[in-house]
Amino acid sequence: MTRPRRASLTTGDPTRPHDAPTHPRGGAGRAPDDTAPGLRTGSLRVRTVVAVLLLLAVLLAALAVTVELTLGQRLRAQVVDRLSDRAAAAAALVGTVDGDELADRLSAQGLSVVIRDANGDAIVAGPSPEQLREGPPALGEGGPGPAGPASGLTDGPGGAGTDADGGTASGSSSDGSSATGDSATGDSATGDSSTGADSGDAAGASSSDSVTVSSSEARSDDEVTTLVSRLSDGSTITLTTDSRSVGETLVQLRWVMIGASAAFLLIAAIGLALVVRATLRPLDRMTGVARSIAHGDRGRRLRPARRDTEIGRVAVAFDEMLDGVEGAERAALDAETRVRAFVSDAAHELRTPVAGMRAAADTLVRSPGTADERERLATHVVREAERASRLIDDMLLMARVDQGISLDVAPVDLGASLLADVERQRLRRPSLDLRVVLPDGPVVVAADAGRVSQVVGNLVDNAARATGGTGQVTLWLDASRADEVSVLVSDDGPGVPAADRERVFDRLVRLDEARRSGDGGAGLGLPIARGLARAHGGDLVCEAPGFGRPGAVFRLTLPVAVPAVRAGSEATAATRASSPTAAPAPAPAPALRRTAG
Repeated sequence: MTRPRRASLTTGDPTRPHDAPTHPRGGAGRAPDDTAPGLRTGSLRVRTVVAVLLLLAVLLAALAVTVELTLGQRLRAQVVDRLSDRAAAAAALVGTVDGDELADRLSAQGLSVVIRDANGDAIVAGPSPEQLREGPPALGEGGPGPAGPASGLTDGPGGAGTDADGGTASGSSSDGSSATGDSATGDSATGDSSTGADSGDAAGASSSDSVTVSSSEARSDDEVTTLVSRLSDGSTITLTTDSRSVGETLVQLRWVMIGASAAFLLIAAIGLALVVRATLRPLDRMTGVARSIAHGDRGRRLRPARRDTEIGRVAVAFDEMLDGVEGAERAALDAETRVRAFVSDAAHELRTPVAGMRAAADTLVRSPGTADERERLATHVVREAERASRLIDDMLLMARVDQGISLDVAPVDLGASLLADVERQRLRRPSLDLRVVLPDGPVVVAADAGRVSQVVGNLVDNAARATGGTGQVTLWLDASRADEVSVLVSDDGPGVPAADRERVFDRLVRLDEARRSGDGGAGLGLPIARGLARAHGGDLVCEAPGFGRPGAVFRLTLPVAVPAVRAGSEATAATRASSPTAAPAPAPAPALRRTAG
């Protein structure tokens, strides 16, 4: 009879075609993202040198600007100080030196001089400020004299070139003449003596009241500097000098700074290139090591001398990454080897029952035979089919255990479960001597009762094959610890050598011909049992038997409370744990035990 084909259920995108490739979750099958921006791979040496040079250039520019501003202010202040000194010296000469002579003295030093008395009369000498702005006269050109018409002297009272006081000079000579002419008379002598006394008093008064500078005001630009000084007698002295030399000095300083900075930056660039090359040499070494590892030299490592520096931390991370990559590669190779061996062993195990079924079926088809022979061949086909089916079921279960099997966790009385398992095994193997040692009182654990019974059944089957199906097998429940419960399964068979006590948990491993007898186990029972035990949070190990006792001892360890459960069983475990009928975790069992034989 042909079975109907089941419709396949898809849980993905209904619009995706069935033959479209799918990628597993995680990064292993994920396609590379071509739209993501790539890592910038500019030269680290060039970037470092350029960045440092830019920083140096900014610092040098700031230094040049600071020096230029400071020096310019200092030079202009010196010009103002010189003008202030000359104004103070000129103020000391006011009253003792004639205004024209004082102006000539000041203008002889290349200054533009304007002396204005308290009445507003001005004496001008030297070049004008406009002439100073135009610069010095060309070679061969005659400059205006201090008393010439181009000197800027203005006609007016008290000014040079006026004769408002001319009568004073002629009056002096006429007074002298009259004094000479009147010398014979006593009146004239008397008048002259009184006049001399009055002149002495005036000279004494003027010397006691010396003229000083009361305030000054300076104005300057790029070409001239002007100082206006107000004197204590109410007059003012305005001095203007050429200050283009200050700007010229600053320009020369600026070019010197530019040239020196350029030379300094050139030298710094060469030095930085050498220093950065030496500093980044460890990166070149890392590159060489990475390339050699990529070409097959997996054992090379950087092994930095210091781990607290930047390069040291990068080297340590690089070595750790290489260790991880090498370990992953080794694990992948080992896994591939195990998979190949498993597939080979599984094919070998399946080939035997399939060959038996094929031979028996071929005989049934081709040979007429008697009814007894045909029944015997049919029975052989059924037996081999069951053996192949059991092997396939074990391989599927092993694959589910590797992927993470779901557990239906609930409170389980482990003692009652062991008694039920022993009763089932007695029905299957009546020649096997099964004994159970249980503590007084229930031993409750949070576990999947069906999977625990499967583990115990696999251990009993393994003991039955080791003893030939007629030995003694003892199950002992140990609840002496508060956090875990152990089930020990021991037999009186040949035992397991110490070197093979871990190897027996490999897949499709059978140690000797004695374990090939019986019902023909394929070597998957113990690996499946250990996988189920570890899925519960426990373990399954093969221990050494007691002193003087033969056989093998397997210890199944289960936690009293499972801390984490596989996907698919959390909801069931939470529901049953919150149920009012759920039994609490038991206390450690007493030392007295009861035996079921």
